[in-house]
Amino acid sequence: MPELPEVETVRAGLAEHVVGRTITAVDVLHPRPVRRHAAGAEDFAARLTGRRICDARRRGKYLWLPLDDGDAILAHLGMSGQLLVAPADLPDQRHLRVRLTLGDGQVAPSRCEPSPLELRFADQRMFGGLSISPAGAELPPEIAHIARDPIDPEFDDALFVARLRQRTSALKRLLLDQRLVSGIGNIYADEALWLAMLHGERPSHRLRRSQAVEVLAAVRTVLAASLAQGGTSFDALYVNVNGESGYFERSLEVYGREGEPCRRCGTAIVRVPFMNRSSFYCPTCQPRPRRRTS
Repeated sequence: MPELPEVETVRAGLAEHVVGRTITAVDVLHPRPVRRHAAGAEDFAARLTGRRICDARRRGKYLWLPLDDGDAILAHLGMSGQLLVAPADLPDQRHLRVRLTLGDGQVAPSRCEPSPLELRFADQRMFGGLSISPAGAELPPEIAHIARDPIDPEFDDALFVARLRQRTSALKRLLLDQRLVSGIGNIYADEALWLAMLHGERPSHRLRRSQAVEVLAAVRTVLAASLAQGGTSFDALYVNVNGESGYFERSLEVYGREGEPCRRCGTAIVRVPFMNRSSFYCPTCQPRPRRRTS
């Protein structure tokens, strides 16, 4: 599933290509991706037609496009969703579900109007989707419970460190808790824990303050490195708005490297089950915490 670097890469592409443009037509080719719009696909299309896209924003793994009427288009990519920007004359991608035709930002046509673009939502597995968030331009209420992420300028480092050390859950579980910190998924949690040399089962309340600070710094380092490479693409399902894959997979230190040598100490990387997924770690660099006896 796309994580913060992948979603942020898509958001930046949307900001570059679609902000300021007017939605001139909407085609819902399959109803499931707009299932959260209770009034149905036709109403979804009617409410968006004529609206101008004012910005492209993100909270955690959610994207939203504020509109000129104060509403917003809220998007979640799910496991296989793609938001693609393409010329209107480009053939449709496979699994295309929703198409938004975009003008130049003016309601009335102009002589210098550029060739229409399309914002296309493709989704093979259809776990993702688009919805209209009424009055959600500033922050859709549907995602107001999601915490800020570590690359957000308003992220409160001291509050995060304090809350992390107050909790008794395992460290990795807390890094994935979107109410505490957003945008960190399974891949980047494993990578950050390897960088901080801490095991994911370490009880959070037993962290020294310096260790909690180091975990946050490691998360930021990993996220920044992935952003610089366009995110992580294990298959063709994650791409940016131009249909291009990210390259951070080549830089992963532990995730997906079971049995391969740790690049820091040479010990074989271990994989263990974790919440219906997998965790990867180095047993030498990240020793499993000892159980305390009463």
